[in-house]
Amino acid sequence: MDLLFVADPLETFKTYKDSTFAMMREAARRGHRLLACEPRHLRWQRGGRVTATLREITLGADAHDWFAVTAEGERALADTGAVLMRKDPPFDSEYFYATHLLGQAEREGARVFNRPAALREHPEKLAILEFPQFIGPTLVTRDEAAIRAFHAEHGDVILKPLDGMGGMGIFRVREDGLNLGSIVETLNRQGTQTVMVQKFLPAIAEGDKRVLVIGGRPVPYCLARIPQGGEVRGNLAAGGKGVAQALTPRDREIAEALGPVLAARGLLLVGLDVIGDSLTEINVTSPTCFAEITAQSGFDVAAMFVDALEAALSAAPRAPACKPAADQRGAATAC
Repeated sequence: MDLLFVADPLETFKTYKDSTFAMMREAARRGHRLLACEPRHLRWQRGGRVTATLREITLGADAHDWFAVTAEGERALADTGAVLMRKDPPFDSEYFYATHLLGQAEREGARVFNRPAALREHPEKLAILEFPQFIGPTLVTRDEAAIRAFHAEHGDVILKPLDGMGGMGIFRVREDGLNLGSIVETLNRQGTQTVMVQKFLPAIAEGDKRVLVIGGRPVPYCLARIPQGGEVRGNLAAGGKGVAQALTPRDREIAEALGPVLAARGLLLVGLDVIGDSLTEINVTSPTCFAEITAQSGFDVAAMFVDALEAALSAAPRAPACKPAADQRGAATAC
């Protein structure tokens, strides 16, 4: 089967830790053909289908020269076996537009994972609002007075932008409220941008756990990303140390409650962030940590993912291809 990975430039992959590479390697091991493109290669024109300039690749053993292009050309996404949207955040305007092109490809018969509409409907910070029973005290607002009242109630809080990634833009304000005003001004931009504020969870010292959910089922091991030095952030991009560990009963409870709900919406792969007993984020754009969990625990996360992908493809028949109709002038119209 042809598997198309819509991702960042292949030349930028750090294969020793890249989850998309781990998926590719397992898929190739099973005999699937690998195709790749970037979101900027997607295109659609009236009367036609969503296409892209695709590279067919094979994998090599050299970490620095890890792939070879065996063919390249224009192809409709609906003519591939499956499309895997693996573009890393940020979820900016171009990412948003790409999901709409992928949604059109779905209407033309492509099978896309994670589903484009589900990507749009689950912003990674705000998706937790649907599951209040699993989250700690949280406020979402652009109002400075509301933020100050929340801080007065909870004393020690975390403030973060809704569009941040990798721990970017996260601030902690303790009971003394030092620099709270300046931080709010920085994040809410004089009341024009919405901010998330959460009660500080001391359990962050034990790690910000990435719990992977594949096909609605939790991977039995998570990656606890433990802050180092004076950092409050456990994100690997912010210098956190990743330690694989078995899921706790609470981790499993959260994952088993959310997993089937999110899978039914077309989210084949989800990364839940859990601190202590509290859910803090639901990551759907390009969840990672495959390599770290596999290397430290021995559990093959990529194999579980490709199992779930193959099962999803066999269980759900391909949607009927959308065929352009003719308008009153006889010209082909869009689907």
